[in-house]
Amino acid sequence: MQSPCNITGKAAVLATFMALAVAPALAEDHGETWRLFVADHTLPVVRALDARTGAELGRFDLAGHAALSLSDSGKTVFAIQGEKDRVEIISTGVALSDHGEHRDIEIAEPELLPGLIRGQKPGHVVTHGDDVAVFYDRGGKADLLLESDLLEGDLLEGGGGTSIDTTAPHHGVAVPMGRHVLVSVPNMEATVKPGDLPPRFGLRVVERTGKQIGEAVACTDLHGEATSARLVAFGCKEGVLIARPGGLDGPKLDMLAYDESLPEGKVSTLLGGKAMQVFLGNYGEDRLVLIDPDSATPYRLVDLPTRRVDFALDPAKLRNAYILTEDGKLHVLDIVSGSITRSVTVTEPYSKDGHWRDPRPHLAVAGAEIAITDPRHGLVRMIDSETLEETRTVAVEGQPFAIVAVGGSGKTH
Repeated sequence: MQSPCNITGKAAVLATFMALAVAPALAEDHGETWRLFVADHTLPVVRALDARTGAELGRFDLAGHAALSLSDSGKTVFAIQGEKDRVEIISTGVALSDHGEHRDIEIAEPELLPGLIRGQKPGHVVTHGDDVAVFYDRGGKADLLLESDLLEGDLLEGGGGTSIDTTAPHHGVAVPMGRHVLVSVPNMEATVKPGDLPPRFGLRVVERTGKQIGEAVACTDLHGEATSARLVAFGCKEGVLIARPGGLDGPKLDMLAYDESLPEGKVSTLLGGKAMQVFLGNYGEDRLVLIDPDSATPYRLVDLPTRRVDFALDPAKLRNAYILTEDGKLHVLDIVSGSITRSVTVTEPYSKDGHWRDPRPHLAVAGAEIAITDPRHGLVRMIDSETLEETRTVAVEGQPFAIVAVGGSGKTH
């Protein structure tokens, strides 16, 4: 007769074996989930849509018209309402996490989170990892927050986080980078009209306490920032300023002066590659420029047939960038060869003339599709990124304008 000890041991081994056998079945492939968050041009509202079915998953009424900023993690969308001195936070309901050989995905209902981020005319919201930096153009400060705190509701209206003095109100930006923050510097010697904000002079590195490290570096009319790999880039009149990790001494700033072969112009909008270290920026209204910071010739100019309306990098198809021009055409740019490989008409023409905020299309990459707002017709057009064919349209009440897409695939437990 076996001892109780042996029986217990075998039972434990059997239980462990059964658990291992069952475990894979509990982690099922969820397939792909993609959601679109669309801000209206005429109404202070953001809608959450299922990208596949077009179903409205949520409608979030705001105090003012919103610019949208998607966090690095994809867990939150920041609805920036500069004219109303507030930023509201929407939980996307999509959370992806890495588990080595696979990714997990958790799906929940999108929701408007409690609490507000308040300040005088918030302009840019930049996230790096869990860090969130909110820059207030007329507040003379930038707030540093944690996305995890926001998701847990640990934000009191008008408070929370830490603040960095930006020396004076100006239309600028703050970018978290490890233990430090990159902050724009206003040109206080410039002559400006009463009520106007001073232009940007350059960039400085500060500790999270606000203590400045070293001298500010010139970056005239600084505008546009993006991250690629571990680098951060800023558009300037003189060139593109690159911030590289520098350890305990803080990031190192390096100006990539424009090549003499380039025509007159400058970069003021930037996108950063995810898996490939490259930046894509505008160069005036009818050109783009590809930027390789480690190349002896870092700039490659891309001429467009007409002025650009919007452009985006594909995070999955690494060679692809998509450009929408005012003639209503969508172009595929091969960022390795630097050439436009395909073009197709997707909307009616939308002129760049008129007010900068007139209703025009915007685009976002949603997996294997490109979502393009068409405010004139109250539609989001879904374009297959491989064939460039329109697969379907999503009717949206009002004038769909700014758009971000979030999603992916993974296993559910």
